[in-house]
Amino acid sequence: MKDQWLVRVLVVALGLAVGGWAAGNGVARSRLGDRFVTVKGISEREVTADLAIWPLRLVVADNDLSRAQSRLQAHVAEIFSFLNRHQIDTSQVTLQDFGVVDALANEFRQPGMSSNRYIIRQVVVVRSDSPARVHAASQRVGELVNAGVVLSSGVEYAGGGPTFIFRGLNELKPAMIAEATARAREGAEQFASDSRSRLAGIRRANQGVFEILPRDQAQGIAEGSQVSKIVRVVSTVEYILR
Repeated sequence: MKDQWLVRVLVVALGLAVGGWAAGNGVARSRLGDRFVTVKGISEREVTADLAIWPLRLVVADNDLSRAQSRLQAHVAEIFSFLNRHQIDTSQVTLQDFGVVDALANEFRQPGMSSNRYIIRQVVVVRSDSPARVHAASQRVGELVNAGVVLSSGVEYAGGGPTFIFRGLNELKPAMIAEATARAREGAEQFASDSRSRLAGIRRANQGVFEILPRDQAQGIAEGSQVSKIVRVVSTVEYILR
């Protein structure tokens, strides 16, 4: 009986020891899993816009509605001639937002407020797949003013000039994501080497958001106003350390 009792005690003690070792080992592994490094990888490309949108807002004022309309049509024709001179395809040019205001119909009009009864507005929207030509033409817009064309500013497009758009982002995404991820791993490997550790796989990853930025990043310069742009993505990756 005494021998059996001793055997039972030894078995229980061995079980407790094994259980304690297993629990301790589990805690050690859990803490080891908490060891990770967070790194960022950046990928950038300089790109060129492939679409230009340029709204030209016309305004004509006259006391005679027919005469005002004739002047507006002459200004539209002058714009088409201007675009042709600068080798801009006019097949995608559209006329939008035509409107006529009768000053006498304004109940809030003050006496002597306006010498012209009718005001006609029209927007000529230039859409071109040749942004460089549109940009060059926009630098010569004074030619329209010299021809008597009256242009007004608007709120739809900042600054009233052309807006340049880059449409090839989807084609760049795979290569840029791969490059950003590779640079993130380079940083993680350097950290692991410095800390005498090794990488044991990815714990968490965030692809990041693609940004299209102006090439010349200065205060007050909008991305849409520049033909040349920078595409950037920053990927964030967490690597487990062993």
